Amino acid sequence: MGKQRQAALILGEGPTEFFYFKSLCDVFKRLTIKPDYPKHTNLKELEAKIEEGITMGYSHIFCIIDMDTKDKEPERTQYQRLKAKYSNPINKPRKGIYCKVEFFETHRCTELFFLYYFRYTSRPYDEQESLLKDLNQCVEYRKTIEFFMKSKGLHSYFERNGGSLEKAVANANRSMDEKVTSGRDYTYSELGRLTEILNEL
Repeated sequence: MGKQRQAALILGEGPTEFFYFKSLCDVFKRLTIKPDYPKHTNLKELEAKIEEGITMGYSHIFCIIDMDTKDKEPERTQYQRLKAKYSNPINKPRKGIYCKVEFFETHRCTELFFLYYFRYTSRPYDEQESLLKDLNQCVEYRKTIEFFMKSKGLHSYFERNGGSLEKAVANANRSMDEKVTSGRDYTYSELGRLTEILNEL
């Protein structure tokens, strides 16, 4: 890969993140964003994708993590181990590799960030269905590849239906501030911070 270009690899755990970040390529035109996801959503596969990205010469690898699957063991420990492994940038000057791997968490799942396009909430969601129900009160949404294709880009679909990325970022950042001040460990998203990082790249 050309060294002069900042290139970001975005790894989601499934098709939702893949289709969403693909739809953001229009927003971040100067940046090479390659969304990708493992064929099997386990942390071993995610790690293999990270290693592949490092070898390919990406300067940034951003991992989008749904925390609802990291609440229980053994996933929780495996995930902490994976984060610890990449806590420092990968620096191999001889191979021309310098890569920063970062993790961005949402609880329960990425759909919370989609809801933040429309309104703020800090209510706890015991399962994904109730979150999807709230999202559907704002905009029609189905968690299927067929729907993702039909929407012609999730980001513009949300904006066409009255949502806004700026609002989503502000709401996500608010959720993180509240998480810190109140100590709550649910209903938060770090995707606002990721959007700001992509803006700066």
